[in-house]
Amino acid sequence: MMKFDEKDRQILRILSEDGRISNLNLADRVALSPSATLRRVQALEASGVIAGYRAVLDPERLGTGFIAYMAVGLSVHTKSAQQAFERAMQAAAEVRECHNVTGSVEYLLRVEAADLRAYKRFHTDILGALPQVATITTYVVMGSPKDERR
Repeated sequence: MMKFDEKDRQILRILSEDGRISNLNLADRVALSPSATLRRVQALEASGVIAGYRAVLDPERLGTGFIAYMAVGLSVHTKSAQQAFERAMQAAAEVRECHNVTGSVEYLLRVEAADLRAYKRFHTDILGALPQVATITTYVVMGSPKDERR
C-alpha cells in the first residue's frame, strides 16, 4: 500500500473534483513544480490509487428523470444464485450501481430510468422476473443535497 503525504492528498482531492485539470494548473494549486507534480500523479496512477478518469454525465439532460435505490433480497443464498443475479444486473442498463451488502438484504442497487413507466418496466419485467429475487424495496430519490459523483 502506498503511503500518502499532504501533497498527495491535495492532488487526489483536486483531481477528484477536476480530472481534466492541466498538470501546470495542478502544480500551481499544490505549490509544487510541474515535474514533481507529474511524478506524483504518475506514481498514484501506477499504484492503482488513481484507477481512471471519467466524464460526469447529467442524468436529466440524458433523459433520466427517475432515480431510485433498491434493496433486493434473494430467495436462494448460494454462490450460483448470487452470480446469476449479478450477471443480470450487469446486463441491465438501468442499473448504474450494484452492491453486495450485509444486513437484511443481499443487494443495494442504484437505478436510473427515464420516468416512472420505464422504472416499472425494469421492476416488473427484469428484476421481478429473476427466480432468485425474493424481496424488492424501492427508495425513490427526491433530491440529492450531496452527491460527490457529480
